[in-house]
Amino acid sequence: MRAYDVILKKRDGHELSEAEIEFMVDGFVKGEIPDYQMAAFLMTIYFKHMNAEERYNLTEIMAKSGDSIDLSFVPGIKVDKHSTGGVGDKTTLVLAPMVASCGLPVAKMSGRGLGHTGGTIDKLEAIPGFKTSLTETEFKKSVKDHLIAVVGQTANLAPADKKIYALRDVTATVDEISLISSSIMSKKLAAGADAIVLDVKVGSGAFMKDIASATDLARAMVDIGKKHGKAMVALITDMDKPLGYTVGNAIEVEEAIDTLKGKGPADLEVLCIELGAQMLKLGKITGTLDTARKMLEDSIESGKAIEKMKEMIESQGGNSSVVDDTALLGISKNAFELKSWKDGYVTSMNAEGIGIASMKLGAGRETKEDKIDLSVGIRLSKKTGDSVKVGETLCTFYYNSEEKLKATIEVVRASYILSDVKPQKTKIVHGVVE
Repeated sequence: MRAYDVILKKRDGHELSEAEIEFMVDGFVKGEIPDYQMAAFLMTIYFKHMNAEERYNLTEIMAKSGDSIDLSFVPGIKVDKHSTGGVGDKTTLVLAPMVASCGLPVAKMSGRGLGHTGGTIDKLEAIPGFKTSLTETEFKKSVKDHLIAVVGQTANLAPADKKIYALRDVTATVDEISLISSSIMSKKLAAGADAIVLDVKVGSGAFMKDIASATDLARAMVDIGKKHGKAMVALITDMDKPLGYTVGNAIEVEEAIDTLKGKGPADLEVLCIELGAQMLKLGKITGTLDTARKMLEDSIESGKAIEKMKEMIESQGGNSSVVDDTALLGISKNAFELKSWKDGYVTSMNAEGIGIASMKLGAGRETKEDKIDLSVGIRLSKKTGDSVKVGETLCTFYYNSEEKLKATIEVVRASYILSDVKPQKTKIVHGVVE
């Protein structure tokens, strides 16, 4: 078999066999197929796409290229959750303690941020002492004793995906549904869960800019999961504006803590309850979504959810005092307020622009090697639909570099669209794919 022949076959729009896909993936990982041929192969997929069987095979091959996590030590049905990435997306920080406090074990591996999308592991590292890397024994003990552990992905989890993604990132082949779905699902399958809840973002701050594309991606991932014997559900959720009112790392942990205390933004709480309800139902904690929602609401009102957050922090070596004193998170004291330049309404927001501004401020990475400043970020005072008057604060920048601040102010200013017309209220959840 030759790489040339496989590339030619897909270029001409033909279906690839499992053996042909495996030949390309394994050959590239082993260094037997050069970057330029793999880049050509990815580009043929970008333009000719893959059918359901090809996606299934590609996912399977990448999932089996490295370690598989054994969650047999966790009793019952193991449920995982994955977000396709967004701006201000701190759902795991809220969702994991809520769900665990309702009796469903959360053994979760999360990623770091890259580009304008933030990473859960970066945010957790803003908690003093918190360890995002645990030994297998520590990981199992935390889940067994506390029903919760959130750690970084192992280095050898779906290594084929890591190598292929790095090439996609520099060859303009990231945003193709077959490649996105197989990339995400290969890691989810290797992580060992029995059931998976997907949060597929749509809007200006997401990979998928329109609902039709987001739905196609959700269906592709649900289909792959079901073919692998997993219980699956995907929610199509809004990312036309940042989730909650904070974008950064320490500042997002603060907002997550507020939400677990019942004092957080409505959109974040509603989304976490909807995702959590699906998790509790798939995990057989309860048979109906309404009962699951009530359980999650009660976890906040009773204080069980915030206590579970303290437990998680302590079990992973962190200082749980941050829950009562968020000043310990170390949010920068340097603040700059961006004021409104007219009366009216926030008609729309470019969530991606705000995410990029946060990254440029130091809260994110442009390359995997970049070091993050956990103390910086942006706190929004006004979001889409809010009324504004001249001189009112639209948002506040927390910064440590005057130069970086200057580079971000105009990006955020351009991300706010102000007019005299009040926009229609948008949904948080646009649809469900089962």
